[in-house]
Amino acid sequence: MFNRTVMFAKQHSPDSLRVLGRRALLEAHNAKLRITVPVQDRCEFVNVYHCAVRKTASQWVKSVFSDPIVYRHSGLVTYDPRYYGWKDPRVCPPQRIGLSLYFPYKRYQKMPKPESHRTFFIYRDPRDLLVSSYFSTRDSHTPMGDVLEVRAALQERSQKDGMLYLIEHLTKKGMFNAVRSWVEAPPSETIRIVRYEDLTGERQFPEMDALMRHCGINIPSAELTTLLEKYSFSRMNDRKKAGQVSHYRKGKSGDWRNHFDDDIEQAFRNATGNLLDILNDSSPSRITVPESR
Repeated sequence: MFNRTVMFAKQHSPDSLRVLGRRALLEAHNAKLRITVPVQDRCEFVNVYHCAVRKTASQWVKSVFSDPIVYRHSGLVTYDPRYYGWKDPRVCPPQRIGLSLYFPYKRYQKMPKPESHRTFFIYRDPRDLLVSSYFSTRDSHTPMGDVLEVRAALQERSQKDGMLYLIEHLTKKGMFNAVRSWVEAPPSETIRIVRYEDLTGERQFPEMDALMRHCGINIPSAELTTLLEKYSFSRMNDRKKAGQVSHYRKGKSGDWRNHFDDDIEQAFRNATGNLLDILNDSSPSRITVPESR
């Protein structure tokens, strides 16, 4: 009953009202952290930026980086510019972790940034991006932007035709090119590029430890273990019954194999070119990107 109520509210509340509500919750959460959680170690960087494309565990990243354990060892609170109408000229104010920046690399380059900062970009097998986007848009994604228009198009089509339609739609929106823009850029120590599959799979602990250290956040092993256990996908699913509400929250890698046929595979290859080959040839640990200042 609760999940249905939440879903109804998400689907029928005006976008402006949802934004105000989320901003209020974020402000309240950050105020509580500042008052109740002592900072043991301060991050050396003025800002940390989380860049991604959609359907790459952005809500999970938000939960992890908003946790008191991260604040205790960084002194940084989270900030999502979408909730503030993108009004800050720096995109993200100082002493914040900027969340969910769905920027291609060139736009990120142009973004004003302090000299002292770190960035990470999360990418995912683009075939799973397609499948996750399909079910989320068709069934559960909060109405925003063109979601309702695309949802109507998907609901009037078979699943196969819907995925073919969505390949074309996501290509026009630049999702696959955004991934390409990051992974094809030359290396730099400022930015770390991370595979979704590592953050959510068997390599989760060492990958998250390396990511936190890249961001200047040094969390002791025992506390990092506690943090990851708290936000494990299985626990979040049990707590929120999310499998009934959002396909994405299952965090399932390789699910594309259950939905692709030869026609979808060919359409996907036509749309993305050699992107899969580039991702397969790339070593996640070495993928970092330079930026212009």
